[in-house]
Amino acid sequence: MKQVSIAQLKSWLDATLAFFYPEACQICARARATPEAGYVCEGCYQQLRFIKPPFCERCGLPFEGDITASFECSNCREMELHFVSARSAVVAKGAALEIIHRYKYRRALWFEPLLADLLVRQAQPMIDRRVWDWIVPVPLHPLKQREREFNQAERLAVRLAAATRMPVKLNCLRRVLPTRTQTLLNRTERTDNVRRAFATPDGLKLDGPRIVLVDDVFTTGATTSACARALKKAGASEVCVWTVARGL
Repeated sequence: MKQVSIAQLKSWLDATLAFFYPEACQICARARATPEAGYVCEGCYQQLRFIKPPFCERCGLPFEGDITASFECSNCREMELHFVSARSAVVAKGAALEIIHRYKYRRALWFEPLLADLLVRQAQPMIDRRVWDWIVPVPLHPLKQREREFNQAERLAVRLAAATRMPVKLNCLRRVLPTRTQTLLNRTERTDNVRRAFATPDGLKLDGPRIVLVDDVFTTGATTSACARALKKAGASEVCVWTVARGL
């Protein structure tokens, strides 16, 4: 049997997508958009708001104004956060939030190259400035993963790992409780909801790795802080967080 190359498979996939989804933007449905651009046109891409300083030194929350000194926001001062820093590529509003929601909840996987590009473009230069050892995606509970059929954080983590040439560790962190969705909860409820949701495998002992934790959206930091807490309890020396989007 003739072996099919990856390039051929990609060509067939692109042709299939082009049949069902002609090269039109999947956000505005008017302008042309290619598979390489994630079916998002230039006009809709320009609506994405990249996060730039000034922002909170701890959680990356952007602020308006002429702020030159480093600072922590009130949210970080009031919470016990277990990661050293959190950064995101874009603000989770408008087109960015629409793309992420359709990617996660409606399996619009053609948006993945765009989301990965946003993450890599912003994260890689900062990650390269320091020595980090592993990339770890925020895990889904097995029930949720079977329902959704994929873990968006894992897929994005694999793409960031390829760009930074860092190993991805998929088995050092588990979601052990099927928690409620965080989207409708306030800050206190979010923290309580995920407090015991994550754990490392029994007997796992980490020898001080410095870990980049990856997820799709950062809001209050409750989920990523709970993950960082479990990793540090198992022996990680430091955890930073990178996400595609940042809720305001």
